[in-house]
Amino acid sequence: MDEKIARLNEMIRESKRIVFFGGAGVSTESGIPDFRSTDGLYNQTYQYPPEMIVSHTFYEDCPEEFFDFYKNRMLFLDAKPNAAHLKLAELERAGKLTAVITQNIDGLHQAAGSKTVMELHGSVLRNYCEDCNKFFDVNYVKSSKGVPVCDKCGGRVKPDVVLYEENLNMDIMEASVNYISQADMLIIGGTSLVVYPAAGLIRYYRGDKLVLVNKSETSADRGANLVIHDSIGKVFSQIVL
Repeated sequence: MDEKIARLNEMIRESKRIVFFGGAGVSTESGIPDFRSTDGLYNQTYQYPPEMIVSHTFYEDCPEEFFDFYKNRMLFLDAKPNAAHLKLAELERAGKLTAVITQNIDGLHQAAGSKTVMELHGSVLRNYCEDCNKFFDVNYVKSSKGVPVCDKCGGRVKPDVVLYEENLNMDIMEASVNYISQADMLIIGGTSLVVYPAAGLIRYYRGDKLVLVNKSETSADRGANLVIHDSIGKVFSQIVL
């Protein structure tokens, strides 16, 4: 492991345009459960399967049940950035990292100080009235009774997160492709790389410093230049600038 950490630090020293692509495993160390691990939301028992609840159809057909699940199982407002979030912000400030591309919706990268963050699946911190488009913060949604409604027009307030059956924001996707295609180092961390189309973005990387940091194996391990199967917070805390 020491050799792998040394190699990671060497690759970072050699790089000027690092991009980080991350998933739920980055936030689990801040106490936010993921979906697919043994302890994840998909392996817990609910009245409806979680993957059904977080779909656009379910949101439209059963908004009360959707928001009950959403407010109690997807909002973790006390979560704080961990070592991985903080080190990524440090890398950006040092002029090493050009962008964080995340599948997470918790806003912890920005809380840690990262400025250029591509949120592929949106953010729980942004919420908008579906009728008049008025903005509401996460506390408004969290504290609402039942389905949150706009205090201006009475329309339903929807979290700015991408549900199943909904399209990703094409501007964010295009920007992410540009960052990855221009990167001289791509670090992939805390993701099983099974959620598409987001996971397909990594194929745009053309460099020779592809690093995988994840507790379990992924489909991209074979093509990586460095693979570390360990806690991302533990690994990133050993990055020295």
